[in-house]
Amino acid sequence: MSRIRQAVGDDVPELVRLRALLFETLGGAFFNPTAGDEEWRHQLAAVLKEQLGSDAVRVLVVDGGDGLAACGIGTIEQRLPGPHLRNGRIGFVLGVVTDPAHRRRGHSRAIMRGLLDWFREQGAARVDLHASPDGEPLYRDLGFTDHPDPALYWRP
Repeated sequence: MSRIRQAVGDDVPELVRLRALLFETLGGAFFNPTAGDEEWRHQLAAVLKEQLGSDAVRVLVVDGGDGLAACGIGTIEQRLPGPHLRNGRIGFVLGVVTDPAHRRRGHSRAIMRGLLDWFREQGAARVDLHASPDGEPLYRDLGFTDHPDPALYWRP
């Protein structure tokens, strides 16, 4: 049984480590660029320290022996209401990652259930995420389906 808890400030270095691991496992130049720019890690640490106390962010972790075994991050965004988003509140799972030494023990499922409970408590009308091939079966098992909206992105 995975025991999840909300992350605290002392967890930030491990959260940065696990987030970097997430990008490494996703692969490709978009997620894991070859440029050795490590500034994003410092920026991530600063934002995590700031956001850990926010009502719009939930960071859940599972402790491992000498660090974190897993983590998951969810956010709530207030958008304009519409016919398919009556209250305009959208949840987003920014990422769930488990250290390779702690995989196949139910940590990601426990974290996702904790995040989904939090999204319900926050009144999210919808929860979005981007699934890796390895994570997709878990998310589908939890009730996620294909998104009807096409997605595009732009980088300034």
